[in-house]
Amino acid sequence: MKSYKLIGLTGTTGAGKGETAEILRELGCEIISADFLAREIMKDRLVLDSLRLHFGSDIAPDGALNRALLAERAFASHEKTLLLNRLTHPYISELFTQELGRLSKNGAERIVFDASQLFESGLDVLCDVTIAVTADEKTRINRITARDGIDEEAARLRIGAQLTDGFFRENCDFIIENNDDKNSLFKKTETIFNRI
Repeated sequence: MKSYKLIGLTGTTGAGKGETAEILRELGCEIISADFLAREIMKDRLVLDSLRLHFGSDIAPDGALNRALLAERAFASHEKTLLLNRLTHPYISELFTQELGRLSKNGAERIVFDASQLFESGLDVLCDVTIAVTADEKTRINRITARDGIDEEAARLRIGAQLTDGFFRENCDFIIENNDDKNSLFKKTETIFNRI
């Protein structure tokens, strides 16, 4: 019998999922970041070679991945986004399983898997509870353009490549609406954490 509770944290880009993960860390949770795992797998030559084959050799001309260029191409269409997921999710899932085992062995009681692609990867089935962070589109676009230094059109492409707020409302146990400041986000997150 497992000794930990696994919380799946997901949501739309620009909604504040990363900030929510940090709040959950402050509340005593261990965090497994899918973004960190994705960066780790890019050190694997097989993964890089596969991505270069499908998205162009110029995404990693000197062996270092140009993440912005890959994102631009991968989010250009739904089909390209699915292709990126097919190429990377098995490797990310493997690293996730290893990290989950390590944290469990070390006695972690509450583990958060911070993953924008939680449902697409199929790892949602391992979670005891799921939380989605959402925000209105205008707020998300402003956050994405400021955070990533891209224009509004590129931000909209990223939003369009993801699951909708409606999907998260139907499939997650809890929803955090993050249209306000960090203090409001902390209170909402803490309330849900206490319920879990």
